[in-house]
Amino acid sequence: MSYLYYHIIMIVFPNCKINLGLHILSKRQDGFHNLETVFYPIALKDALEIIPSPASSIEFTGSGLTVDGKEDDNICIKAYQLLKRDFPQLPFIKMHLHKAIPMGAGLGGGSADGAFTLQLLNTKFNLGLSLQQLIDYALQLGSDCPFFIINKPCYATGRGELLEGIDITLADYKIAIVNPGIHVNTGWAFSQITPAEPHKKIKEIIAQPIASWKAELINDFEAPVFEKYTEIKNIKEAMYNEGAVYAAMSGSGSTVYGIFEKQISLPSFIDKNYFVKIIA
Repeated sequence: MSYLYYHIIMIVFPNCKINLGLHILSKRQDGFHNLETVFYPIALKDALEIIPSPASSIEFTGSGLTVDGKEDDNICIKAYQLLKRDFPQLPFIKMHLHKAIPMGAGLGGGSADGAFTLQLLNTKFNLGLSLQQLIDYALQLGSDCPFFIINKPCYATGRGELLEGIDITLADYKIAIVNPGIHVNTGWAFSQITPAEPHKKIKEIIAQPIASWKAELINDFEAPVFEKYTEIKNIKEAMYNEGAVYAAMSGSGSTVYGIFEKQISLPSFIDKNYFVKIIA
């Protein structure tokens, strides 16, 4: 019984996020960009299980949507190796990731998996890492990984790692997530933008009624992405045609989300081959 209990509680469910607005403010000397956005957690989740392994290596398996098992590309393995360097007592493990969040879709699914791996290893193997230490490790994995350590609505600046809690909830709305399976190259997307300071900060816009967001809350990546991929633009337009209070692309794409006040039936206007999820 004790082993079964130990085994079951080593499962976590990394969730994704959407960006409420996204401005690229300036190019940094380190090659990154300064930005501002609001990260909002969404209940579309992967499942990650970790158990100790008698083998002298990491064993990784995946299911669901495509998962990369190569050490150089797999963020869960990278998270383990990051901690293993500082905590050599960390045992070898078996890791299984069931992927439900589309990869490379602007939802931060990979970043969530990496951040949740850090937290799970810390908890289950008693590493004693503080919240700030976990955030510091997460930043070594990716700019938006620290958000998933906090995993509450945050106003993000810097590379996306400077996080300030923000009082906002969309609990009274339904959120439609649609991904057409188009891969938008993030490097290309950044290259299409001329950084600039906005007339109004996203934090100020978010404090306004949601009905005002359509006119003011902008994702800078939408203009170049929509010009190249009209299919993504059409999804956003379809969201508004179906009554969305607000709709936008998340991150650098290609996922589009819509915020609705009423029950919606997405299959009536979305291609059946798209990834579709409605968060009630």
